[in-house]
Amino acid sequence: MLLFEFAAHKIVIKGKEAYLKKLTASMYIPSQEVGTNLDGSIPPSVFVGSWNYPLVYAGPMITSQHGDTTIMDRPESWIPEKKTQEEIIRYRLNLIRGKRPVRVTKLQDRYIDKLQDISLSSCSIESEAQFSHSPKGMSFGDDHAPFGPSAPLEKLQISSIRWDANLEKVYYDTDLLAADAVCDLHQKGQNFSSIEKAFSMGTMGLGKRRRLVPTRWSITACDTILANRLLKEVRNYDPIDCCQVREFSSLNNYYAVLLLPTAWQYEWMEAFLRILGSEELLFSDYEGNAGKKGYSRVGGCYYSCKMAVLEALAREQKQAGAIVLREAYSGYVPLGVFNVRENVRNAMQETALPFEDMKSALWYICGKLRMPIKKFIQQSDLMKEQLKSRQTTLGAFS
Repeated sequence: MLLFEFAAHKIVIKGKEAYLKKLTASMYIPSQEVGTNLDGSIPPSVFVGSWNYPLVYAGPMITSQHGDTTIMDRPESWIPEKKTQEEIIRYRLNLIRGKRPVRVTKLQDRYIDKLQDISLSSCSIESEAQFSHSPKGMSFGDDHAPFGPSAPLEKLQISSIRWDANLEKVYYDTDLLAADAVCDLHQKGQNFSSIEKAFSMGTMGLGKRRRLVPTRWSITACDTILANRLLKEVRNYDPIDCCQVREFSSLNNYYAVLLLPTAWQYEWMEAFLRILGSEELLFSDYEGNAGKKGYSRVGGCYYSCKMAVLEALAREQKQAGAIVLREAYSGYVPLGVFNVRENVRNAMQETALPFEDMKSALWYICGKLRMPIKKFIQQSDLMKEQLKSRQTTLGAFS
């Protein structure tokens, strides 16, 4: 059922998606030029497309560099290592996408075996690829990390591979549900990106039900699986004592996480400010204590942020309501939902700033935002409801 919801998501988020497409169409960033033969390293990295599902294009992401190239496809390390937006884009556009048409249920195939080997690998893999023509183009999106030119694969050779021990264990456990495998790996400290790639390549779940999952869907599926499991845990904890604000800035974004001393409820709000010109656009979605039905109208970032907040609350053994405000500024480039997940994770690791009430917390955040807080409140569902219950009017923020 989850996959069918993801398949229909483009119908729901046309406004935001159209804006981001216009944004990326306006960019020109030269990508690497390669011929029909490529000798290099796979970070490890694989990509499964969603077009024409269930007959999709899948393949490795290869760079002409040799040696340890894991940094090119490990988003968890980019912010802690203070990588710039330009460095991240350079990493990603140096990844060449090879692809072949495959049916998602047909896993007994030598080519799929190689891709599964790559997704389970503990380190970079030396490879040789031959394409049907010189790879062209590049891909940017709000739901996946960018990558460089692509072309159909004629041949793919890879060196011997050493599987990651945790990923290998779930691969051979064909009685373990995919959701349980994702949660077990997360508990063991496995990087989200490696969990998602292995999930995408059909290496988890009940043996007969395994299949390939398009990369875009697998990212949101893993975020959702983890968030749902973490929420069950968080519901057992007492709410925090007072309102808190945690914040973080990077990659032309500012994030403010407002935590409320309530049972779980959640709202995600993101503003795109003067990136293409003079536009100021605001998108949002929310859920009450009972959770959310259907796919979010703002796409995968809703689930990445939710997972990051719940991950921290579970670690701290606390419950809270969460309202997350994001602003993206001039120079912003869509880098995928990792941008949201990892920034919110970093925000949740910052020292919590306590406030006696929601109004004073919002006044603090107001001093950090470039868009007037009043506009966020006007767009909001959950924030307005909370302010009303506290007998605070919109005029208090004029």
